[in-house]
Amino acid sequence: MASNMEPLSCCCSGGGDDEDEGRLSIPDVQLKKPQFGNRHLTDKADVFKHNAWDDVKWDDVLEKEAERKVSENSKVLVDAQMQAKYEDEANQFWNEFYETHQNRFFKDRHWLYTEFPELLGEEKNGDRKLLEENCENEPKEPFRILEVGCGVGNTVFPILENSKDQNLFVYCCDFSQTALDVLRTNDLYDPGRCHAFYCDITADKWETPFLECSLDIIIVIFVISAIHPDRMQHVVSKLAKYLKPGGVVLLRDYGRYDMAQLRFKAGRCLANNFYVRGDGTRVYFFTQDEIRKLFACAGLVEEQNLVDRRLQVNRGKQLTMYRVWIQGKYRKPRS
Repeated sequence: MASNMEPLSCCCSGGGDDEDEGRLSIPDVQLKKPQFGNRHLTDKADVFKHNAWDDVKWDDVLEKEAERKVSENSKVLVDAQMQAKYEDEANQFWNEFYETHQNRFFKDRHWLYTEFPELLGEEKNGDRKLLEENCENEPKEPFRILEVGCGVGNTVFPILENSKDQNLFVYCCDFSQTALDVLRTNDLYDPGRCHAFYCDITADKWETPFLECSLDIIIVIFVISAIHPDRMQHVVSKLAKYLKPGGVVLLRDYGRYDMAQLRFKAGRCLANNFYVRGDGTRVYFFTQDEIRKLFACAGLVEEQNLVDRRLQVNRGKQLTMYRVWIQGKYRKPRS
């Protein structure tokens, strides 16, 4: 199928100035969709009949074209002085992003429930649901979720709205104080069910309102990609320490050769597959093996590691856009 698709040169949906490079509100499209992989394009003549097609297969032509584009935009690296600035002032760049966009950039991520039903309490951390059914008169164990990189609450608030679990408590943290300030002004922010706090997850020591080995679920959605590669393993290992035995990390992030990577211009590359956007925020594009290694080295067991290759379509402009995301679930062993 892929050999009949439009060339990768059509991957940009207009714009292209520096402020738009690699900055797309795409993680929040396809709201309330079925779990990915259900809509397949079998006839290229049908490509513009829908806004998106799932599980797109890439052939050698598409792969080589993507490699060529990445090779071109990686030839010129950002100089060392500016690289240091992007690292040292990372929170300032994120504060400026949220000062500009407030809560208008991302949409609420209702698709999370189809991809991660654990968030609705269907799994209840292994045996928890069975124990509660057998001990109805006993106090129920709290169900604690942490979202890392919560922004202005596009994941937190849908969880709070949709969950009927009276024992649910959602913690959320971000590197941007501005984002947290916006989040706390939302009418849905209830300190009785949610606690937002500042955290630099690249720091050696985290100041958290909970103990290690206390969380049922940790959510990291398009977060690890924003961290310098040298600190990624540190971050994932810290996440593992805060999970309960049997707890799980739910992950979604940018995959190698995603449209956002291919649209970067020369001079925006910081290192292999690591770029800086026009607004000063950074992004890395992963392979499955890179994600697998990060979590395996943290002692977590892989339950899911999928590449979601999707073809998004602008039917009005007759453009095709190739998205590549990685989705994973990694559990802490019970013993």
